[in-house]
This record gives sequence, structure tokens and C-alpha cells, in this order.
Amino acid sequence: MNKIYHISLIFLVITSCTTKANLKDDVADNTRYVNTFIGTGGHGHTFPGATTPYGMVQLSPDTRTLGWDACGGYHYTDSSILGFSHTHLSGTGISDLGDFLFMPFTGTPKVIPGSSENPDEGYQSRFNHKSEIAEPGYYSVLLEDYDIQAELTASRRAGFHRYTFNKKGNKGVIIDLAHTIYEDRNPSQEFQIISPTEIAGYKGSGGWAKEQHTWFHAKFNKPFKCTFYDNGKAIEASETVNSEHLVAVLTFDAKNENELLVKVGISHVDYEGAKTNLETEIKDWDFDSVRQSAHKQWANELNQIQIQGGSDDEKTIFYTSLYHTAISPYTFSDVDGRYRGMDQRIYNSEGKTIYTVFSLWDTFRAQHPLKTITDPERNNEFINTLLTKYDQGGMLPKWELVANYTGTMIGYHSVPVIVDAYFKGIKDFDVEKAYQAMVEAATYNTEGILFPNERVQEKLMPMAKKYNEEIGYIPADMENESVSKALEYAYNDWCIAQMAKDMGKTEDYNRFMARSKRYAEYYDKESGFMRGKNRDGSWREPFNARHSEHRKDDYTEGNAFQWSWFVPHDVAGLEKLVGGREKFQEKLDTLFSTSSELVGNNVSGDISGLIGQYAHGNEPSHHITHMYNFVGQSWKTQELTDHIMGELYFNDPNGLAGNEDCGQMSAWYVLNAMGFYSFCPGEPIYSIGRPLFDKVDINLENGKKFSIISNNNSKNNKYLQSVKLNGVKMDTPFFDHEDILGGGVLEFEMGATPNYHLFNE
Repeated sequence: MNKIYHISLIFLVITSCTTKANLKDDVADNTRYVNTFIGTGGHGHTFPGATTPYGMVQLSPDTRTLGWDACGGYHYTDSSILGFSHTHLSGTGISDLGDFLFMPFTGTPKVIPGSSENPDEGYQSRFNHKSEIAEPGYYSVLLEDYDIQAELTASRRAGFHRYTFNKKGNKGVIIDLAHTIYEDRNPSQEFQIISPTEIAGYKGSGGWAKEQHTWFHAKFNKPFKCTFYDNGKAIEASETVNSEHLVAVLTFDAKNENELLVKVGISHVDYEGAKTNLETEIKDWDFDSVRQSAHKQWANELNQIQIQGGSDDEKTIFYTSLYHTAISPYTFSDVDGRYRGMDQRIYNSEGKTIYTVFSLWDTFRAQHPLKTITDPERNNEFINTLLTKYDQGGMLPKWELVANYTGTMIGYHSVPVIVDAYFKGIKDFDVEKAYQAMVEAATYNTEGILFPNERVQEKLMPMAKKYNEEIGYIPADMENESVSKALEYAYNDWCIAQMAKDMGKTEDYNRFMARSKRYAEYYDKESGFMRGKNRDGSWREPFNARHSEHRKDDYTEGNAFQWSWFVPHDVAGLEKLVGGREKFQEKLDTLFSTSSELVGNNVSGDISGLIGQYAHGNEPSHHITHMYNFVGQSWKTQELTDHIMGELYFNDPNGLAGNEDCGQMSAWYVLNAMGFYSFCPGEPIYSIGRPLFDKVDINLENGKKFSIISNNNSKNNKYLQSVKLNGVKMDTPFFDHEDILGGGVLEFEMGATPNYHLFNE
């Protein structure tokens, strides 16, 4: 088998012993297995700093702001820190946020930020990875140029800094409002001096999210003197300043003790919101207490799943993955319930939490299905947030960011998130409204929707929807990425059909089921691939299944090899379409064994983590290994999932095969390491793979426990010999969500060779 493996770099990662916190007696402290540096190298795009589960604040060091690998603000290959900003994205493929950068200094202040290319430029400082300490809710590093020990922790809506100045002399803190992890196309900034120990600020900006409004309120434990700079030049002293490139330089009495504390609340509502968030969540100056609280929150979060067995690296990868699945979506409402709506008006959530950062094209596949198991109440909150955004903006989000439709990616994947929850009994939302919103998401319409601009309108409401309705397919010579859009629409429509059927909407059921079969329009029997079809019915030429032209061809971030398998809702139909079971098996084998060569002038960088042409580094491939379960070759699913977990996930910064994508890459690992996967969200069924650990206990929200036991398990014993659910032998490689909710035991007997007749195969 010709394979391309994800190449692992060797790094020395120093992590601290976790802070002891007042945990519940039955809470195991699995934070000790988390390596927050996983994904900060390569193209993982994660950040190592301090946050809490689903927190508004992600207080983390920034080492670069431009380029694809700046998406998380930090890259492990860098050697200088620009400062510490309070908002970050986790594993995205586009940059944004990086709000309110704070940087302590000694000596004469420099008021320009500098760059990663020149460590002597600006207010940045060199650092060494050996001095870094990172754990869930805490980060520390020595800023070598200033000899300052910087420590960071966070509450849900506020950050807490502790700076220890190790040498005498002038000391201060720079606050840079112009700092962003993107090219700001609409800057508007303001500082306000509140008192000798308090400063507040506002940042209006436009990046990936076109209209952003964020405020901060900071309190220092010592009085400061302040000088403002506009674009590098000192400006006349004033208690309030406004401009487009503002920096504040705060200086402190050199005779004061070496420790300086600063607490920073943020809000997307107003100044008062930032102040209230801070004063409510961090009431005093006890840094260690806030750190312990963050630690406790993470310990409780990671206690949802307990594992036994496996290597230390496997445990670290597992719990780091579980950690990454609980970072986003982020809390967006203030502690008083106020939040910014999609129409940019201020609302009150009336005690409910509103969230932001919905990377739905990625997360519908595994992250949201994982939450239906481990945190169904929160997943229900996510759905209510999506419906709230529909009410205010006129459309279900596709990729929402800080109350903005971005229009990024394709499909309408709020739909499977809602339908998957619905069929798993998670229904504490307005079901009729949700259904209507889903139908509207599948329908071409430009009226009554708050599009930020024409470009976003084209993405949110592409002509592909109109063609799909009126022509019955999406012509490749009239619409970019026509094949990928069509395949995802077919799956989304199948989801709508299932809910329509359950709600007694027979006419809608028939209509959307018919639409869900349209994937067949794109299958070329001669080439054996899903292909672009022109308006006249001819196939687009020339054709090469290995070809990729990033975001400018018939496939989204992939090629025909990867996308021809995206029919999770009708594997039996796809099997028939390609020529029967044997042909289907052969084509799957070819996918994983063929050359990994890619062709094109601008091959998508998202096609990564290759095994043959299977690309684990991007989401469209994530279900494919489990397709063998549908065609009588379950041992190949076991073999391949074992291979991916062992060869494409690592305990080092370059430990991910592609972008983390807000928890999706990690959720795939968590589910598969437990021994199953959410093959087709919207259908409450899981596909069995290869369990990695000897025992897994899932602590359910209903108080019950679902256990997975793997007897005779080892690195070599990767094949299932027998499977029992609650003591009863299973005759298919699938089980229901209800089986989990009821508690009980899924038991595997493992062996070194395949059992070719395990499921009557």
C-alpha cells in the first residue's frame, strides 16, 4: 500500500504538574494528560493559552499575525512573542480575532509591534519553549528580552495576567488595540482612562467577520501613568482618545514590588458589559484561585469520559482531543444576559447562554454528535442559539462568527446538527420553527436576510440552490464547486426528509427524499467518479480525479477521489450506482492504496494526511473508513481506523494531519478511539471500528454509565473477534444512540488477525 504519512517533528514540550483544585471526590484529574501544544505546529492552527470550557476569553500568546499558519495566533516554530491577546480561534483555516494585546516590558518602551521575521524589532520578546508551562486554564512563559515571567489564566469572560519583573528598573505594560490576527479593513479604536488603576477600550474592526465590536475593562493592582500613541506617535494627553491605530503605554513606579497583576473583562455589548463581566467573575486579586477554578472546570469537563489502558501518548492524544472539542462554540452573552444579535442590536438572553463560532461544515460530522452523548444539554443550547440567529438574521448560520454571517464553506449544515439532536431525543427547542428554518435554508431566497455584503450573499445563498430547484442539478459550467455542493445538498435534504416524515409532513418528505437522490446525477460510470456536469448534460472536460485547483474547481478543498464517497445517507444506493458490492469494495481499496500524487497549479493545501487518496487532514474524508462496514468487510474499517489513530495523530505540536477545525479533527479521534463513529448524523446510529483502550466509561448526563470493554487488547490485536452489547452477540457493526443512553456494556474480544465472518460477512 502506497501511503503518505503525516510527518512528526520532534519537540521538547515542558508541562507543569497540574494545580491541585477542590475537585469532586469522584472526578479523576485527566487534565494531567492534556498537552495544549498539540496542533500549534504544522497546520493544526490551535493555541496553547488559557481558556475555560466554551469560554468567551482565550488568553494566549501571539507569535505571528499574517499567513495561513497564523490562524491561531501562535506557531510552535516561532521564537518571539508579540504579546498576549484575549480572543483566539481554535484550528480554523481563516484568521480572525486577536483582540486586546497586552505586553509587559522593562526599560524604554517600543510602541510598534514588530514581526516574527525580525526578533529585534518592536515590543516583542524572544522566548524559549523550555520555559513554557501550559495546562488547561493556565499558561506561563519567560520573556527573555525583558526577564519577565508572564502567567495567564482565565474565567469564562475575563482574563487574568500575573507578571513578575525579575530585574530592577522601569517597568510597564503596552496595550495595542490595533493588533489583530488578520488584516483589519475597518479599524475604529478608543481608550478611556477610568481611574489611576483602570483603563478601558473599544475595538471596532472588520476581518473574516465583517462587523466586529469588542470592549475591554482592565484593572491593575498598582497605579499607572499612561501615554497614548497613534500610529507610533505620542498624542496629547487625554482621558479618552479615538483613532485607527492606538497603543497605550502604561508605566509603573520602579520602586514597587516586582509582581504586577491585571484583570481584563471583555464584552461584545459595551463598556459596562466588560466591566460587569470582570467584576462578577474575578472579584479579588487571587490569581491562583482563578487558576484553580479554571483547572477544576476542565477536570470536570474531561471527567465525562474515563479510559483505562493504552500508552501515555495515546492517553495524552485522547484527552487533548477531548479538551479541543470543548473550546468552541464560545460563550457570546454577557453575565447579565445581554448579547449582540445578528442584526447588531443588543438583546437579553433571559438567563440562557448565547454562543458564537459555529464551524458547522466541519463540526456537524463528529463534534456535535459527540456532544449529543457527553453534553446533550449544551448541544441543545447550541441549537437554540442557531435558531436565535435565524430569528435575527433571517437564515440559519453556515459559518457564524461574532454575530456575523461569513458564508464560509458550503451546504446548510445547521440542518444535520438539528436533525441529529432531534432523533436522539434532544428537543428542548421550538421544533416547528427549526423545521421551517431548515426548509428555508434549503431554498433559494434573497429576501429578508441580513447579508453583510454581496460577496457573503453569494456564499450564503449561492445560485447552486436555485439551479438545484429549477434544473434538478447544478451545472458545473454555471457554478463553482458544483459537485461538492450538490452532494452536500443531497445529504442535507435527506436530513430534512427524515424530520418531515417524523412530523407527519408527507409531501415535504417525498419532495426532499427525491432531492436526496440527486447525487446520482453526478456519477460517471465510465470514469467511476462523481464529476461536474455541464448545462447541456455533458461532462466537464478535461478530467483527472487527482486534480485540485483550490476553491476554483468542481470540488471543495478536495478532488474526485475524496468527494465521490460523500453519500453517507444512502450507501446502498451508492453501492448499486457503482456496480454492486464487489465493485464498491474494489473502489474503496483503490482509494486507500493508489498513489498519493496530486496534480494542479494550485492544489488545495487542505488535502493532507494522505493514505492513497484518502485525505484525513480535511473533513470530507472522515466517514469513508467506516464504509467497509456497509459492504461486509468490517475488518478493513478496524485496520484503517487503527492506522489513522496511530499514524496521523501524535503527541507533539505537529500532531494533527490538518486544521483542528474547532474540534472536528479531535472529535473524530475521541469517537474512534472509543470504538465507534457517527457515520451519518441525522440517523441515530453508530458504526463500530477499532477500540483503542482496554476500557472506556462514558458518564452520561442522565446519571447512567455506558462502558466499552476490549479484552485481549494490544497494539497488534487490532481486529475484532466478537462483539456483545449487554451480553448479547451483535450481528451487525452498528448500534443505536438509545443503547448508549440506557447505559450498559459494549464488549469486544480482540485478536491479531481479522475475523472475516464476524458480522455474518
